[in-house]
This record gives sequence, C-alpha cells and structure tokens, in this order.
Amino acid sequence: MRRLRHSLRWALIKAAVAGTTMVALAFLIPLGLMVQQTARDRAFTAAERQAAALGPALAITTDQDAIARAVASTDAGAQGRMAVHLPPAGAGTQSGAGGGAGGVASAPGATAPGVAAPAGKVSDGSGAAAAAGSGPSAGATIGEVRALAADVASAGGQGRSFTVEVPGGYALLQPVAVDTARTAVVEVFVADGDLTRGVATAWQVLSGVALGLVAVSVLVADRMGARIVGSARRLAAAARSLGAGDLAVRVPVDGKQAAGSPEELREAGHAFNAMADRVVQLLAAERELAADLSHRLRTPLTVLRLNAASLGEGDAADATRHAVAQLEREVDQIIRSARRAPEDAPAVTVGCDAAEVIRERVGFWSALAEDEGRRWQLAGADREAPVPVQRGDLAAAVDALLGNVFRHTGVGTAFSVDVLATGSSVIVLVGDAGPGFTDPEAALKRGEGHGGEGSTGLGLDIVRKLAEATGGDLALGRSAVLGGAEIRLRLRSRPDGTVPARAGRRRGRGSLFAR
Repeated sequence: MRRLRHSLRWALIKAAVAGTTMVALAFLIPLGLMVQQTARDRAFTAAERQAAALGPALAITTDQDAIARAVASTDAGAQGRMAVHLPPAGAGTQSGAGGGAGGVASAPGATAPGVAAPAGKVSDGSGAAAAAGSGPSAGATIGEVRALAADVASAGGQGRSFTVEVPGGYALLQPVAVDTARTAVVEVFVADGDLTRGVATAWQVLSGVALGLVAVSVLVADRMGARIVGSARRLAAAARSLGAGDLAVRVPVDGKQAAGSPEELREAGHAFNAMADRVVQLLAAERELAADLSHRLRTPLTVLRLNAASLGEGDAADATRHAVAQLEREVDQIIRSARRAPEDAPAVTVGCDAAEVIRERVGFWSALAEDEGRRWQLAGADREAPVPVQRGDLAAAVDALLGNVFRHTGVGTAFSVDVLATGSSVIVLVGDAGPGFTDPEAALKRGEGHGGEGSTGLGLDIVRKLAEATGGDLALGRSAVLGGAEIRLRLRSRPDGTVPARAGRRRGRGSLFAR
C-alpha cells in the first residue's frame, strides 16, 4: 500500500478524483438548489390553483352552505388547509331615497366596502355573524383560519394575492371579486413539508450521480495509469537486466505490449534499445581488440621461449622457462575469453583450493626471496580452503600481492603469508616489514600506481574485484608483527556464510620467525 501511494497510478487517481469532484460540485450544487426552488414554486402554484378553483363558486353565490360544499370539494379544503373570508352582505350599497324601503344601510362598525371581515369569524349556519359585537352585515369565514385579520384585510383591500408566514408554513391569500363592490379572500395553507417535498430524494440522486462520475473517472485514470506504469516498469526491468549482463534484452516498442503506451515512453524505449545495441557493439570491439593485442604478444613470447630453452640447466633457467610457459597460458586464456561471446560464458564459476594455490605461488616467489635475502613465512596453508574462484584468477591475485612486496620494499625486507579458513570465508594476510602505506585509500584507486617505472596501479584493483565478486573485500593496514604494510584479502566461500572477524596472526611450525 505504501508503494501504491507513491506510484504514478496513485497520482493519476488523485488527480482524477479532484478534477471530477470539482466538476460535479460545479454542476450538481446549482442543480440541487434549482430543484429546491422548483419544489417551492410547485407548492405555491398548487395553492394558487386550489384558490382559483373557488372563483366560479364565489362569482355565483356567497351562500355559506354552498361555499362550504365548494371548499370541501377541493383537495386543500378536504385536508383542512383552506378558508374563505366572505364579504359582509350588502357591503358598499345604500338606500335609494334617504333609507327608504328596499335599501340596506350599513351597520355601525361594519367592514369597509370590498374588505372581508376580520379573521376568526365563522359561520353559524344562518348567515349571521357569530363574532360578538358584529352587526348583521358583518362577513363570515368558512374553514380553518391561520392568517392574521390584518393580513386578510390587506389582501382584500389591495386586490392582489400574496403569502404570509404562519405557524407551520405559509398562507396564500387570494382575493376574489364577488361583485363590483365586494371582494372575498381565499386562504390556502402551504405546509413547510410541501415546500421541500422531493428535495431530499433529488439530493440523494444527484449525490449518487456524483459518486458514479468519480468512480468512472477513477477507473479510467487507473486503466490509463496501468498502461503508463506498465511501460515504465518494462523499461526499468530491461535496464536492470542489461545492468546484470543480459545484453540481449530489449524493450518492446511495437505490438500488443506497447499498445497504449505514451509516445514519450516509446521514444525512451527506442533510445534504450539503441543504447543496448551500442553497448553490444562496443563490447564486441573491445573483445576483438583484446584478442588482437594478446595475439600480438605471441611473437615476443615465442622468442622468449626459444631463448629460455637455450639457457641450459639450473634453477634460474627452470624458473624462467616456467614463467614463460605461464605467460603463454595467460595470453591464451585472454584470447579465448575475448573471443567468447558473453552469452557463451559459463554460468557456474569453477572453484579451487586456495591453500594449494597459495602454496604454489609462495613457492614460486621464494626463489626470488632467497636471491634477495628476504626472510619469509607461510602459515595456515596446510588445510584445504575451497573458494568459488578460478585457479588462474586466484593465482594472479596472489602474484599481485606478493609482487607488491618485492616492488615497494627494499632488498632484504621480510614478508609473511597467513591463511585462515573458516566455515564461510577464507582470509589471506600478506604482511611485510617495509615502510607501510602512506595513503591506503589512494593505493586502492585504480591506476594510482606509485611503484616507479612500470607500475600501472592495477594490481590491488584486480585483487579487490576478485574479492568483491565472491562477496568478500580487500583491506589495507599495518602489520602487527612485522610493522610494515598488511593486505587482507577475504574471499567468501559460501553465499550464506557470516563475515568473520579480523584474523589474528598465526605462526606455523618451523616458521623462519619462530623464537
């Protein structure tokens, strides 16, 4: 999971979620508010239709029984949400001759012409006002009243409809002209629940749509990211394989595997394949050059072998002939290795007995040590010490270590070679009584040769690479016994072994330094 959080696919998913969420909110919030406003308008429009349904009945009659039946026939009236405020009978008319017969005079305290009676007046069934203190011409009210009398009077006086807030909702006051001089007011109650009916469901649907859009965008982003990440991982895997020595690896830039890959990654794949081809060409040229240069050494080696054959008998002649034969073997090995393609190289390294190789090489250098008056000792090489290194490579490494002693110390300087074999490693200690290393770090740098003319500075680097190839190491220090330089070569004898501690100096029986 931690790896996913830092991957390209996760970044694309987060970008898709952020972008889709912003777009969804930008569209769905206004749409939800519009749905809420539509529900409110729908409730008031329905109330207006209910009020308008009483217009024809009021235009025909103001009889309370007839109006009550008309109110009961509507949905709002059946639910107890409608009331009708009737105008007083004869409001706005006077007698034709000083109040003579046939004229109806306005009762004292009656409502002004064209204005409905105050709220709270209900019909008594005979047309007379039930409110105390009202005259016989006072208007009646049918149904359940919720609006204030002042609001009802204002609606009737102004002749226009409006809504007022009442407990539990709103009341729509709709004036209806009964005749040319009188106006009734129809009151329709709109509950708060009617104003929000269906809004919650709409918000849920919109939220589900938003979540669906986000899920789809995440799925699309993940699929796109999978293609991009797949191409990048194939490129990284090919780079690792090339670094591990597989020169035949290439990145697919065409076909089904490369389908859907970005153009930039395809260009990177083409560049990688071109680089791999160039590496193969350079290695082939290097092998050919090494083989050619090694082959050019055959002529002088032939001359040396002929000259060595004419030296006659003796230790020096035998040593010279042995050195020439070994040099020829090394040159032949270089030519064979250079001619062999990397894919033909053996997968398993053949090991050898380090103790046997060290005994042989120390014996070879002992003749020169006796000629120069150098005391030497070899300890710990009497037991078998197998290591996963080719015999020739280990012999070259030991020759490099002993050659440094003869090159960097004066004639007569003593040296020693100790071998310590454990269950996981083989340690070779080469010490001398010379001045030691002035700069151990510089001595390990490739090409940093300070041994005078002919020194290339490659000897210790070759030994270090041999040790690291087995999982071991090479360390430089000062000899605790001889006081000069000491080189510790540690070869890992098995992959699962532990790293042993620094080996102490061992003295073999019959050592030249034994006291």
